[in-house]
Amino acid sequence: MLFQLEGSGVSADQAIDLFWRTYEDADPEGKAYADMIIRGVADNVDGIDKKIAAASQNWRLERMSRVDRNLLRLGTWELMFRADVPRAVILDEAVELAKSFGTDESSGFVNGVLDRIAENIGRKDERNA
Repeated sequence: MLFQLEGSGVSADQAIDLFWRTYEDADPEGKAYADMIIRGVADNVDGIDKKIAAASQNWRLERMSRVDRNLLRLGTWELMFRADVPRAVILDEAVELAKSFGTDESSGFVNGVLDRIAENIGRKDERNA
């Protein structure tokens, strides 16, 4: 859905509707959270992108792969707006997605940038709080 938002210019609601119509057999358990993420990223993309740009030294957003950029948006939104989700879980999930869908370098890049964003916004891991 994040790819579609970025690539086609559709609204969050249009991307959500199209995804769930196309993938009717997708796991409905995560639907509400996925929809919340898409709307949250869409509503806050400028602020999210500023945080990513500030944390990604020597990498402009437009030079990042679409996978990396959208995983960073997803993780940054969670770090910024989901205090109930532990920092470590956010980073671990983003890294696993990067390993599955990105390049060989994606997981390290995504981990490093999200870790820096977490530090910049004051998100501490529970054991360090």
